[in-house]
Amino acid sequence: MNTPLAPEAVIATGARAASVTRNTAETKITVKLDLDGTGRAKLSTGIGFFDHMLDQIARHGLIDLDIDCQGDLHIDGHHTVEDVGITLGQAVAKAVGDKKGIRRYGHAYVPLDEALSRVVIDFSGRPGLVMDVPFTSGMIGTFDSQLTYEFFQGFANHAFVTLHIDNLKGVNAHHQCETVFKAFARALRAALELDPRSAGVIPSTKGSL
Repeated sequence: MNTPLAPEAVIATGARAASVTRNTAETKITVKLDLDGTGRAKLSTGIGFFDHMLDQIARHGLIDLDIDCQGDLHIDGHHTVEDVGITLGQAVAKAVGDKKGIRRYGHAYVPLDEALSRVVIDFSGRPGLVMDVPFTSGMIGTFDSQLTYEFFQGFANHAFVTLHIDNLKGVNAHHQCETVFKAFARALRAALELDPRSAGVIPSTKGSL
């Protein structure tokens, strides 16, 4: 078993934009994003279906997203998928900053043919994931469907969000997974939207998130 190197996080931030580099013995990842983008994406993880899902986040979340990951795919996709989730979460946390003016909560239902998923997100500052997605297949292309949980767990822990994900209906595993990622993107977009009625205000009675 390889002993991971201490992650090196090189972080640059701008107005609702961030760049994070995370290097370990298992993966080398750079994520660049702009929360106020147009949905442009440049993705390279070595797992085709995973790139397709990340593209859903960019397109439907209106986030400009560049992700480059060199992972130990000769073992399997676990470290790649989980570590991309971690790094993306770090980048979102940096880009959103102190959360002043955001709506904080977001939810979305998204269908795709027979499949229907619901995602609810809260930029609470309290990491948590509750996920109920009964995938009908273990593999979608070369993507292990179990890694969907690992991706969102990594994201929730490092973006400091509470995240509820439910697949309500579905027979085709591709459709199940795609509705989850699309609903996540739409919920994320809604939560991060700036509320003109609360400009400069942190959306919490505590005064901080």
